[in-house]
Amino acid sequence: MNSKLKFYQSIRVKIALVFALMLMLTLECVGAVFVRQLEHQNLNTFKQTIELPSYVDNSLSEQLSRSNTKKADQEIRQILSEVNNNNISEIRVVDSKGVFRGTSTADNRNIVGQKTTDAMVKATLLNNRSHSENVYDGANHNRYYVNVIPLNDSNNNVVGAVLLRASLEGVYSNINNITLIYFSAALVTIILSLFLAVLISQEITRPIEEMRKQTLRIARGDFSGQVRVMGNDELGQLAGAVNNLSVRVEEAQESSDSERRRLDSVLSHMSDGVLATDRRGNITIVNNMALQLLGVDHEDDLIGKSIIDALDIRHDYTVRELINSNQKEMIIDMSAGGNDLILNAYFSPIQRESGFISGLVCVLHDVTSQQKEERERKQFVSNVSHELRTPLTSVHSYVEALSDGAWKDQDIAPQFLTVIQNETNRMIRMINDLLSLSRMDSGTTKLNLEYVNIKELFNYILNRFDMIIKKNENNKDSKKYTIERYFTDKDLWVEIDTDKFTQVIDNIMNNAIKYSPDGGVITTRLLETHNHVILSISDQGLGIPRKDLGRIFDRFFRVDKARSRKQGGTGLGLAISKEVVNLLGGQIWVDSVEGQGSTFYISLPYVPYEEEDDWDD
Repeated sequence: MNSKLKFYQSIRVKIALVFALMLMLTLECVGAVFVRQLEHQNLNTFKQTIELPSYVDNSLSEQLSRSNTKKADQEIRQILSEVNNNNISEIRVVDSKGVFRGTSTADNRNIVGQKTTDAMVKATLLNNRSHSENVYDGANHNRYYVNVIPLNDSNNNVVGAVLLRASLEGVYSNINNITLIYFSAALVTIILSLFLAVLISQEITRPIEEMRKQTLRIARGDFSGQVRVMGNDELGQLAGAVNNLSVRVEEAQESSDSERRRLDSVLSHMSDGVLATDRRGNITIVNNMALQLLGVDHEDDLIGKSIIDALDIRHDYTVRELINSNQKEMIIDMSAGGNDLILNAYFSPIQRESGFISGLVCVLHDVTSQQKEERERKQFVSNVSHELRTPLTSVHSYVEALSDGAWKDQDIAPQFLTVIQNETNRMIRMINDLLSLSRMDSGTTKLNLEYVNIKELFNYILNRFDMIIKKNENNKDSKKYTIERYFTDKDLWVEIDTDKFTQVIDNIMNNAIKYSPDGGVITTRLLETHNHVILSISDQGLGIPRKDLGRIFDRFFRVDKARSRKQGGTGLGLAISKEVVNLLGGQIWVDSVEGQGSTFYISLPYVPYEEEDDWDD
């Protein structure tokens, strides 16, 4: 079925068929006119051949005017027998009363004396005019020409009529033969013309077929072929235009491929994600960074998907709002499911010169760190304000009390001054800690690095805390605790800043003492691993909830805020410790079980060092 359709769809066949149909229609029209004229002419000629001579009409008129009917009938028979015309099949004579008076056919003489029922005869007798028509005899399947002529006397009165009946089969037989010859010749002409039309259409469509093949090659990306130009007619000019088009398309394709490769290279190496959509908001282009930011493995998972679904903003925006809205930038929080990600999405419509918007471009920028830093900055400012407000309020209250006369009371005034001094020292320590953190953040902190025996330094720091225990043995209000040491026997030489490392150990030990129960044991360890020295300090305090472990080194963070402020902490000690350890190239972390105590670990880089190496130098 498809092959037949393709056959009829060929322009070559169409040209041949149209030409043949036009020729056939022309020949049919000419043949119809020709046959019609031929029929009319032959009938007229035939009618002329069957006309009776005027003397016969006159003789019949005289006989019909006689009063002797019998004698007149014999004369009429004699007159009709003398008519010698082979084209006339029968001649009937009727008087003015419509009675048959004679017939030229011997087989029909029984009608003589009968009255006619023929309407034409009656009309002729009545109107004195001739009447003729072609009739078809169904009995013998023949066509006849019937002509009724009035017979008049000398006074032009109707005395009767003559009915001539002639067979038309001979006439139509000649017409049919001529028609058959004509249509046979027309059929041969149509066949020859159809053959010639096929040849001509083939010559006409051959360049078109070559152009079709060339355009198919161009569509496949093959621009090597050329269409033969066979003349300077319209088809030749069209062939030249196709060749020119092939060159132009090849140049445009090369330029487009170059631009596409350049665009793909730019999109692939961009640090921002890029999404492009059609006018319905369905994604058509996506780069690798956008796939990474959206957590998609393959671009096929996004191509064809609506951008508002890809960015999960369908509940807030529609595609039309993104295209028409003046809001071209928005923050999209994609932190759901434990994924810490915040994106800045910038939308720009793809607009043609006519003003028609054919799509949308969305640039995604990861602002997670900026947003986190902004939140931390705001939190930091809030914490600093809160931490400074409390001692300042306390100092302000005691100063007002002293100004109101409390300085005169020798018992109360020293107590107020002591509180003011403690709160002032607390603020000074906090400010010094903030300054230290600020210098570390800005990178202006100077390290006085030197190789130190970490075991001796660690022992020295812990010995100071042992002295505090001995000093407060007789003080019932001081907390009792024990420090246990589990150190490696090997001397470990590490390059550190002694003062800052001491500050780190002091911060951790002070926290261990604060949060350990009275009589508790603080366990310290020192060991060597591959290229690292590990120090640990364990207490038997309340421990740290699991949800707070990740924030224990944040600035101003306290697990139990009320208890920490009561014990005088600033919330910056562990933050400073982490920054110092990071500056020394190490790491610090904590392991804790709530209700069972905490263990802080410090890892420092270590290269085996022997004292005799100095002598080798």
